Amino acid sequence: MKTPQTQHLTDPLSPRPEATSPLSDAGLDLSRIQAITLDLDDTLWPVWPTIARAEVALQTWLGTHAPATAALCADKAVLREVRAHLNSTRPDLAHDMSALRLASIRLVLQRGGEDVALAEDAFEVFFAERQRVDLFEDALPALEFLSSRFPVVALSNGNADVQRVGLGAHFKASVSARSFGLSKPDPRIFHAAAEAAGVPSHQVLHIGDDAHLDGVGALGAGMQLAWVNREGQVWAHAPLQPHITVAELMALCRALGGTV
Repeated sequence: MKTPQTQHLTDPLSPRPEATSPLSDAGLDLSRIQAITLDLDDTLWPVWPTIARAEVALQTWLGTHAPATAALCADKAVLREVRAHLNSTRPDLAHDMSALRLASIRLVLQRGGEDVALAEDAFEVFFAERQRVDLFEDALPALEFLSSRFPVVALSNGNADVQRVGLGAHFKASVSARSFGLSKPDPRIFHAAAEAAGVPSHQVLHIGDDAHLDGVGALGAGMQLAWVNREGQVWAHAPLQPHITVAELMALCRALGGTV
């Protein structure tokens, strides 16, 4: 997921890091792969349209139940200030997108002079809509292929819930930054995902779109890396190398021996 860890307040215009130098793939060792860890946001679905719809649902709900707060939230400068305030005062929540979102709602309710007890209901409105994702066309057939051959563990810094999204049947387990207490690219969360899959980290193929969070993290944990590069970016982390780079997931399935 190529988004900052401060995703809790939507900013789709936030600059993304530019890649600087090309590098060839290292090549997959198929004999090593005994399990898959899989990123969610921007790997299985585009995340920003989902977040944008959730923001609209939240704003609509606030307009009915907390109009003064809704007026505050309509001001992008207020949202930026709230984000900056939480980043500086609650660094302990940096890995937990749900807690950050809930804290931001409480803060704007307080500033709007309205009942902060509304925050939980408001958050659930946002969270429910956040689970209504639009899968990339290749996501479901790729999940069907991968989960029929390997244990698959979801590994995400975000707060999508594979059960609520409707994909839980394809996953053996799910490890999130929120549940583990650390976020990608920390190698420890990758090791935890490997443990959830029931194999050592060097037998895992991690699949993800973010060259830093997914790529550097997985390689640092000793995993093989399939970089899902839908946007044609250039790898910027030499001398590290992805083991395979694909523009879509079905290309990866074919590389793993599928006929799809």
